Formats: sequence, structure tokens, C-alpha cells
Amino acid sequence: MDYQELAAAARGNIGPFCRACPTCDGRGCKGTIPGPGAKGTGTVAIRNHEAWQQVLVNMDCVHATFEASTSTTLLGQDLSLPVMIGPVGDVQRHYGQKYDTVTYNECALRAAAAEGTLALTGDGLNGEIMTRATALIGQLGGQGIPTVKPWDPVTLEHKLGEALAARPAAVAMDIDAAGLPFLRGQQPPAGAKDEGQLAEICAVCHDAGTPFVLKGVMTPGSAERALRAGVDAIVVSNHGGRVLDGVPATATVLPAIADAVGNDAEVLVDGGIRSGLDVFRALALGANGCLVCRPFVVAIFGGGEQGARDYLRQLAGELSDAMEMCGAATVADIRPDMLYR
Repeated sequence: MDYQELAAAARGNIGPFCRACPTCDGRGCKGTIPGPGAKGTGTVAIRNHEAWQQVLVNMDCVHATFEASTSTTLLGQDLSLPVMIGPVGDVQRHYGQKYDTVTYNECALRAAAAEGTLALTGDGLNGEIMTRATALIGQLGGQGIPTVKPWDPVTLEHKLGEALAARPAAVAMDIDAAGLPFLRGQQPPAGAKDEGQLAEICAVCHDAGTPFVLKGVMTPGSAERALRAGVDAIVVSNHGGRVLDGVPATATVLPAIADAVGNDAEVLVDGGIRSGLDVFRALALGANGCLVCRPFVVAIFGGGEQGARDYLRQLAGELSDAMEMCGAATVADIRPDMLYR
């Protein structure tokens, strides 16, 4: 099934906050928290999606015939396409009762592994979420990326231990979750991490031979501090607008951040990416790969593990089409001059 068919199948199984819209653009769920909507005015998620649509591409069919290859290497892993499934926290609270976070993670991880890519798993107050997710990642031979929240040092040490025991492809931290109220309410409180604290986390991961990914970078300065701390990859992300209203779209800030990072780390991006053409746009703006999150919840609620596989295949096909129509035979061939300026 394509995404619109999956969304139609999800309706009645998902909600009440997520409406499984045919285009997941942040409008139908605007301001719904709990739920998938953005905080405050709810406009950040909408802005994320709209910003990609404003990035125009240069069609160029004057080249030799080729079949585009969407394969790439991220975090030392050979992937079938430069897209990974993003992490989701409390699935039942935000999306409905059909899946809990554990069973959702099982669908996402297995679908991603079957299609030759990776899924990131979420984290939360319920410790079983991390325990079960990392156990499955271990069973899949490390094909997955557990995401830990910016907990207090004692909690973080335990969570990192569980994550690294699975020998995953990488470990991620969604530093942007520092704005979540339930983290601030912890004793001791969780939240932002400075450069020194991030360096300690990186060292723990690197001692285990595991890359560390920092999600939630929105300025070149933050990216530079993350690099000094030793991160292997960053994710340009505003948490879908769920932690702070009034921030720019990820597509808007991506080029400057990618310039600041250069070749010193890999740059991933999320926020409003809904098609293979959006993935092409992100790579042309300087990203090495993308995370896509909310549409995969809809795809899984509509079609289970197979639904996620169908959507991954749709993204790969759309990316391949864009590459062939713009003259990029491989992902590495996607360049800034393939965008209309």
C-alpha cells in the first residue's frame, strides 16, 4: 500500500489526536499535546513541512541513461537508502491503544532491518521500553539505534549500559527532549547537557566501539560544541515543534549547520520530511541522511510491520525518481547546484 492507503487504513485504529491525514503536515493535529501536534500555536510542525516544499529542484534529463542507486553508508552501516525511522516515545499516550511503545518498536525495527536500513527506538519513564527495545536490537544483530533521553547522571549510566549491551549500530540522545515537562520534574532533574557532559557520554560509547548521535541541534554553535565533545553524527531537529514554539524549520537552518560541521561528523535531519523528493532536497542542502518519524506511526497503525516496509519502499522509489530526473546516479552525486536558487 502507498502512504495514503496506509493512512486510510489507520483511521479508526489511531487517535483521537492523530487523524492519519493523507499528508502528514501538522495541520490536522495542530496544538494537540498529548498527541503528535506541535507546542503552543502548533505552527512549527506546519513550518517544517512547508519549508521543504519551498525548496525547488533543477530538472536535468540531458545525461546518459542510468538507474539511480539510493544506497549509502551512514554511521558505518551500509543502508539501502539514506532514511532511518525516527524514534517515538509513549505511543499509546500520543497515538492510540492499538500498539504500545514496545510492540511499535518491534514493528519499526523489524521493518527497517528487512528493508536494509535502521530504526531508532524511543525512551521514557517506563524502563521496560528501553529494556525490551535493546533486547530486540540485540536479537537483530545490532540493527537499530536506541535513543536515550538527557537523564540525570545515575539514570543515564543505567540506560547507556542497557543500550550498549545490545551492541547497536549507534546510540542516540535526543537532547531536544530537555524541554519535556516530565524530564524537568525528575529528581535530580534531567535536561540540557554541556560540552563536558556530552564528552563523557561520547567516551562511554566510544569505549564500547559504538558511535554516538546527538539529536536536537538547531544552530551552528550547538553543532560546533557537539563536535568538540566528540559526537559522530548530529540530527538537525526541533523535536517536531513539540518542545518549543516559534523556532525555524529544520530545512531553513540545515545549510548553515552542515557548513559548520563539514566532514567532521555526519549530518542527519528530520522534521516534516514526507517524500523521497524531500529526502533529495535535504541531501542537496547538505545532509547525509534523514529521519522520518510520524508517518511511520501512521503506516504501522495502518499496516503493521508491512506498512512500514511499504512506506520505506515508497520513499526509496520517490528518491530514485528525483535522482534520475535531476542527474544524480548515486546519493553521493546529489549536489547543491541541483536546487533552483
